Amino acid sequence: MAGATASGDARPVGEPPGEQADRIVTIPNALSALRLLGVPVFLWLILGPHADGWALAVLLLAGVTDYLDGVIARRFAQTSRLGQLLDPAADRLYILATLVGLAGRGIIPVWLAIAIPLRDVLLAPTILLLRRRGLRPLPVHYLGKAATFSLLCAFPLLLIGAGDNAIANLAHPLAWAFTIWGTGLYWWGGVIYARQVRLVLRS
Repeated sequence: MAGATASGDARPVGEPPGEQADRIVTIPNALSALRLLGVPVFLWLILGPHADGWALAVLLLAGVTDYLDGVIARRFAQTSRLGQLLDPAADRLYILATLVGLAGRGIIPVWLAIAIPLRDVLLAPTILLLRRRGLRPLPVHYLGKAATFSLLCAFPLLLIGAGDNAIANLAHPLAWAFTIWGTGLYWWGGVIYARQVRLVLRS
């Protein structure tokens, strides 16, 4: 990467150690903040005026910005501690908001809207256990990233599949394929994360 150190460090040449991790104003952080601002907008669109077209646009924008902030952070060495908190927080809030919206409209069953965030509720105590040892939360497992990607693909398709036309008929089975696969990966990634935390605490 242009501007990287010879040792392969992603930090640009001449930047003091630690400064990159402590940066707040970066493009990836701005994109994550934009996704966070879109959460209440999406909920209002899907539950209020039932403006499914605009709600779908917000969902697609969230997916695009989720992809871009990771690419930009790696490509231009703009990773930061704030970004490591904002990005997964935005993902989880979008997942939760979308589940509430879809369940409220009757597009998905209530039990599914409960089952997905239940994983994060069960994993929440691991954060406290790590902090008691002076440790930060572990990095997100790649299965968790794959699960989030699958769910972010599923949600727009579920919204499209709720219609009554030829496109909806095509989107409906694909939407549920992504939903089932994403939910399974989400829980599987949670189990692996819990095992990793256990190994770290034991060591």
